Amino acid sequence: MSCSSCCGIERQFNRKVAAGDLRRYRKRGPMRTAQMLVDALRAEGVEGLTLLDIGGGVGALQHELLKAGMECVTGVDASAAYLEAAAEEAGRQGHTDRVRHRHGDFVAVAAEVAPADVVTLDRVICCYSDMEALVALSAERAQRLYGVVYPRRTWWTRLSFVLLNFIHCLRRSPFRAFLHRPDAVEALIREKGLTRRFYATTLVWQVVVYGR
Repeated sequence: MSCSSCCGIERQFNRKVAAGDLRRYRKRGPMRTAQMLVDALRAEGVEGLTLLDIGGGVGALQHELLKAGMECVTGVDASAAYLEAAAEEAGRQGHTDRVRHRHGDFVAVAAEVAPADVVTLDRVICCYSDMEALVALSAERAQRLYGVVYPRRTWWTRLSFVLLNFIHCLRRSPFRAFLHRPDAVEALIREKGLTRRFYATTLVWQVVVYGR
């Protein structure tokens, strides 16, 4: 990820956004697709396992999976504001001693990040320009399960991404959203020895779990 992209993520997902997302999580719980991913992973069995959550935001997946019996979590995020919010919520839920956070671009620090039983990327692939590196490096660190939420490639998602990026351009924000080809994402994951175990969609998103 370029410096411009990193700055774009910090600017897009700032303290105001993080605070709003944290309030929403505390009031309503995980977003629908995040809950779908949690349920799918729980159905596979997560008790006693470790989690690597990439771009986890306020940590909704982390908190829900820890409550489901996961042993510990490593969260890596390019947004310092999101990491602060995730740490605050971990403290509120009594998970501080089971969570470790790292600030940075996952692709840049991947070599220093240990593998985990479960790896998750919830609405992260669409925020990253170099999909190939992100997916390959994250998938190879999944020892048992790999869960992702990313956009479907339809005419309405294509149009919405064009409009979204046009708005960012007008605001002079360096942040951009990326609508990567699902078949390319799938191929990279399969190359890492993972096979699909769960698949579901909403109007915009697809929720997929792979396993070894």
